[in-house]
Amino acid sequence: MKNQILGALALMAVTAFSLTSCSKSSDSSSGNSKMSVYLTDAPSPYDAVWVDIQDVQVNASTDASASTGWQSIHILRPGVYNLLQFRNGVDTLLASQDLPAGTINQIRLVLGSNNSVVIGGTSHPLETPSAQQSGLKLNINATLVAGVEYRLWLDFDANRSVVVTGNNKYILKPVIRSYTQATSGAIKGVALPLLGVKGVFAIQNTDTVASAIPDAATGAFLLSGLNAGAYNVAFSGNTIVKDTTLLGVNVTVGQVANVGTVQLH
Repeated sequence: MKNQILGALALMAVTAFSLTSCSKSSDSSSGNSKMSVYLTDAPSPYDAVWVDIQDVQVNASTDASASTGWQSIHILRPGVYNLLQFRNGVDTLLASQDLPAGTINQIRLVLGSNNSVVIGGTSHPLETPSAQQSGLKLNINATLVAGVEYRLWLDFDANRSVVVTGNNKYILKPVIRSYTQATSGAIKGVALPLLGVKGVFAIQNTDTVASAIPDAATGAFLLSGLNAGAYNVAFSGNTIVKDTTLLGVNVTVGQVANVGTVQLH
């Protein structure tokens, strides 16, 4: 285990050097949570339902009518998706990004105009109202916790979303159900003395699963992206203070285990 920690320390030192001039995204004080958005579909009788998804945005405002505060999540592939490919538990990753911890109240899909439905082998254009192209809003009320990864599913009901008019035109009026799931947990705390702790490590069995460098000003650290289970939290000191290890720290999905202040001597 000592060799594993030494190897991890060497990697952390290189990483910390390369990031100090460009970003603080790896700093536990940044308070980020990763959010990933998936697309899935309920059953429908059509051959195909093609939906043009151009952007995925989130908003932390509590005002449902708010026009400001929207932030795009990095979408992996803007373009046309066949909803019927994502039935019976199958989904696809639409977008994923680190976001500040806090409450996300709404999500918005920005649709393009290249939408269609295939019935009996014949493709029909799906007229899309301009309001939906500018952004289809959904209330989600998800609380993002720093260090915890969240997944959001958009369950697109293709059958109810395609409306046939009296003159045999097809209109896209999306009916979508959303639900979220936390997929990981985290461990946080404070390691002292300041600048006396070179690294903190979450170890399960013989594997070093996650590592962090305590904040130089506060000693705070965050070990994120951890599966549920028990971890040993190892603290590597410099030449002045000795290494120490906390045994059996339990991690629960969706929560952050706080080990408090750990003083190395």
